[in-house]
Amino acid sequence: MRVEDKVELARERRAEFGLSAVLRVLSLGRSTYYYHEGAKKSYEARYEHLRGPLEAIARSHPEYGYRRATVELRERWGGRVGRKVVQKLHRLWGLPFLRRVRVPRPGGIREIIEEAGDRVNLVRRLERIGPFEVMYTDFTDLEYGGGTAQFIPILDHETKVVWGWRVDPHKTAEVALCAWRRAKAKLRRLGKTSRGVIVHHDQGSAFISYEWARQLVQRDGARLSYALNGPRDNPEMESFFGRFKGENRSLFLDAKTMEELSEVVGRRIRYYNEERRHSSLGNRAPMSYARSLKKRLQPQ
Repeated sequence: MRVEDKVELARERRAEFGLSAVLRVLSLGRSTYYYHEGAKKSYEARYEHLRGPLEAIARSHPEYGYRRATVELRERWGGRVGRKVVQKLHRLWGLPFLRRVRVPRPGGIREIIEEAGDRVNLVRRLERIGPFEVMYTDFTDLEYGGGTAQFIPILDHETKVVWGWRVDPHKTAEVALCAWRRAKAKLRRLGKTSRGVIVHHDQGSAFISYEWARQLVQRDGARLSYALNGPRDNPEMESFFGRFKGENRSLFLDAKTMEELSEVVGRRIRYYNEERRHSSLGNRAPMSYARSLKKRLQPQ
């Protein structure tokens, strides 16, 4: 993880856990944090009067890059700054992604992914993954007594908790968003938010949809990460699928309807979260481990 990303994460989590605890978890020096924090604040404060005009330009002219935005700012809003300043402000305030995902044109998210190349896999670039920082998700087939259903869980990297899930006949963005809403509700009960969390998945149609990107990025402040080579780039999710389906196959086959299957999956997810011990967690259940992390990161 870059120093800038660590500073941003520390800024987001300091109110929740306390600055000392967050810096310790991130292995970030206090002087380094304050240096970057001060540099960003001073730059933002200097050009804060341009945030409104630049956001308005990004929404009205989603096809404009920083060069054309500079001309528009100068001629329409009277902003007398150079292209390099506008370019830096675009990056600082996330305007390139804002202007791209706000326009619901077909294939818009796909274009962003292709343009970004291997940078879309944010997880691969992390040197270390901290608590409540990365979640994985994907769809998988579940064979049951009534046929085949689609199952989507949202799995936490550090705690192994399944924060949200959904079973449905279809593999759509709305089904994925249902699982996401459950995850947010469960996180809130633990005193967490989804802001700043990286959500990693493949490039299936549900995850490159405008609805998915708008909800997670714009409304909830999460960050999207895309696998470049399908399941091979999402091994944690595939490992979970293998265990979960293998351990519960006979129970799923006993379910004759989608409602029965959903009840079975719900029971097994509760068992997985609350009772099933994981050797990687010191032989604790995922929710027990998550609660212990919360206490450990509480402000002293």
